[in-house]
Amino acid sequence: MHRRTVIAQGRWQKTAGVMFSIALSAVTTSLFAQAAAKPERLTLGQAFDAAWSQQPEVASLAMRRDAAQAHQRAAKAWTPEPPALEVTGKTDRLGSSLGTREYEIGLTVPLWLPRERGSSQALAEAESRAVESRTTAAQLRVAAAVREAWWNWQRAAVELATAQDQLDSAQRIALDVGKRLKAGDLARADQHQADGAVAAAQATVAGAEAASSVARQALAALMATPATHAKLTLAEPYAEPTPDPSPIDLSAHGDFQWLRDRAAVAQGVVALTATQSRASPELKIATTRGRGAAGEAWQQTVTVGVRIPFGAGPRYDARLAAARAESVELEALMTLERARLSGERDTAKARVEAARLQLVAADRRAQLARESRGFFDKSFRLGESDLPTRLRIEAEATDADRQAARARIELAAAISAWRQALGLLPQ
Repeated sequence: MHRRTVIAQGRWQKTAGVMFSIALSAVTTSLFAQAAAKPERLTLGQAFDAAWSQQPEVASLAMRRDAAQAHQRAAKAWTPEPPALEVTGKTDRLGSSLGTREYEIGLTVPLWLPRERGSSQALAEAESRAVESRTTAAQLRVAAAVREAWWNWQRAAVELATAQDQLDSAQRIALDVGKRLKAGDLARADQHQADGAVAAAQATVAGAEAASSVARQALAALMATPATHAKLTLAEPYAEPTPDPSPIDLSAHGDFQWLRDRAAVAQGVVALTATQSRASPELKIATTRGRGAAGEAWQQTVTVGVRIPFGAGPRYDARLAAARAESVELEALMTLERARLSGERDTAKARVEAARLQLVAADRRAQLARESRGFFDKSFRLGESDLPTRLRIEAEATDADRQAARARIELAAAISAWRQALGLLPQ
């Protein structure tokens, strides 16, 4: 008997263990399925990183850096161009065939013009800086597009959430009206009004869903992954950090840096062109071995010469004038760009302050509207107020909630625009 009891207990423990393993496996599978089905939450910084990674500037950045480094190495070389090897031979075999022979081998070395090498090095360094500032300016351009699409998506999401709340409230009112209609407290006309409010809310939800889908796909298109991001949801909190209100040097702005480096490149071109008033002179070192006729002894000579081209003339004047025009134009653009960036910074800061005041007023209105909705909801249930008044109060409360939610989005968008005006990338 004791042995049978032990065996039975062992079988029960084994069965229980198997059942526990199956249950644990089922729970684990369910959790993994839920995790896989859970939509990914996207932040503004992630959206920017994804959009920037798809830009052509990213693909060409490494090659542009290599080109700038190659220009720097070329500017530091001993000669402006590589030396050239010359090999010539002279014979009278096709004519009198007296045995005249002459062979020459020489090396031609281009020479830097005065100040040309230093100007070339300065230009190469300016081009290297321009590569980096060009990348920063491209990032700001992408950031502006991503921020605009992002906040449009945020606005659409707020409209959708508010419309869904309005629909839920209208459905609750319609359900309450239906119960009171059966009890004989309300007329069928009241039911029609309540059902009409539900239908209007459903139409609003449909429009908000369409607008949200369009805004989401617009953002996904910038990220170049519309299929992957079709199920993305917004991450909380969705506001960027408020920038430091202290004045920021606009010279550090990416757009201004790009323009300033372009101007520096143009100035470098002017300086280099000014030194290149003629083609590069050449130093020639050659040795010649020859004889006048058959039977004579071979003679060897050494030749050292310098080739100095004449001035370029009108062609040089045209190149110098064009380079100076480009430099003057970029200098003028720098003045305009500084004024534009300063105006955008001040406008963005003022917009943030105005958005803060609007948010305070919208929150106050929403609070009062919610309290009024509670009062009239209780009054309607007690039969002290009619349905049109109840629907009007509900519509006012919904509009107040929408305005408050929209005001929060507008404040966050204003802060984002302020950061954009300061040349700060999304976080």
